[in-house]
Amino acid sequence: MLKPGDMAPEFILPDENGDDVSLTQLLQPGPLILYFYPADFTPGCTREACTFRDIHDDILGVGLRVVGVSPQDAETHTRFRDEHNLPFTLICDPDKVAIKMYDVDGPFGIGVRRVTYLVTQGQKIQDALQADVMINKHGEFIKKAIVLRESAGMTAANSSD
Repeated sequence: MLKPGDMAPEFILPDENGDDVSLTQLLQPGPLILYFYPADFTPGCTREACTFRDIHDDILGVGLRVVGVSPQDAETHTRFRDEHNLPFTLICDPDKVAIKMYDVDGPFGIGVRRVTYLVTQGQKIQDALQADVMINKHGEFIKKAIVLRESAGMTAANSSD
């Protein structure tokens, strides 16, 4: 897992619509919550994505955005997004390109670790959390980021880093 202070590796991968997107593009509007998860439609991953969905307005309100990354293809991501009304981008990484660059490949190359990064517009990892089984910790991690940005006066209108 990458650590706070590390540079977030650049990637270009397709999103749920099949459009190639880069980390640079994703960071243009502001800092990013970049989370890696094992698979669409599994109970834990669905719970995690729905937690992020349920606090999405608060996330946007402090100038952050959410992007999820997993090994599924665009068709599966689209069904997952539509079925659960997910208001954020899902990145397809079937060859585990970003998954390996962000050091979240599962043990012995099997699966994907559940990791959430807070990435600044300067492409630095500001904070990170790995909690494979304790899924609620990811929602708590984001809520903490929201509170810290609110207390610093960060809003969608003034959120550069």
